[in-house]
Amino acid sequence: MLILAIDTALDACAAAVLDTDTGQLIAVESQPMKRGHAEALMPLIARVMKQAELPFAALDRIAVTTGPGSFTGLRVGLSAGRGIALAAGKPAVGLTTLSAYAAPVVSENGAHPVVSAIDARHDHVYYQVVGADGGALILPRVAPIAEALAASRLGAPHLVGNAAGILADRWPADAVPPSSVDTQAAPDISWVAWLGAAADPAAAPPRPYYLRPPDAKPSQDKPSRDQPLPDEPGRDLPDPAARPATS
Repeated sequence: MLILAIDTALDACAAAVLDTDTGQLIAVESQPMKRGHAEALMPLIARVMKQAELPFAALDRIAVTTGPGSFTGLRVGLSAGRGIALAAGKPAVGLTTLSAYAAPVVSENGAHPVVSAIDARHDHVYYQVVGADGGALILPRVAPIAEALAASRLGAPHLVGNAAGILADRWPADAVPPSSVDTQAAPDISWVAWLGAAADPAAAPPRPYYLRPPDAKPSQDKPSRDQPLPDEPGRDLPDPAARPATS
């Protein structure tokens, strides 16, 4: 299966082509980026497809991150993914950024749970907690940082995501320290591709999912550009035995 993976939900603009038959990424490009995804994404995808030496019609599936993430950046990726899928006549699937953050840790068959956390601003985070086997312990939600820190009762979890450092800095002094702290600006695009290969298109639509209403309603003539987008309770974590491909 050939998967085109796209991620613009957070502070990166990334795309990759995964060949699941060989277990390899045959093309990949990721650029750190806080703004400008709309201008950068389609040229980046064109370069990735040229590197892969494939036409869009040869793809079997398009995978794209659904959030949480920035209002504008997230929609750039979703629009591109859906548009390519429609033009190529292929299915598109959506994967959460929280699950993409957790996937590489779950794949290592460790003994500790995984807390994925993304900065939601105003002393809040989007977070979810999964067990070492990928099973849900706390479903995706937006909550005050103090509530997320209650995950310390689960033992010594792995902290991943762009808010992992925030949680680590405020970890309770009387709790067992986290097993690891992995602060990344965006998920690894290879895991977006692998999760996309494992997803059920009927159960993982490529659309944003809100955990909370926007802070303010945008006017009709001036859409908001900074409403945070939350995550969708996911069924998209990989089998713990799965491993990412490397190019």
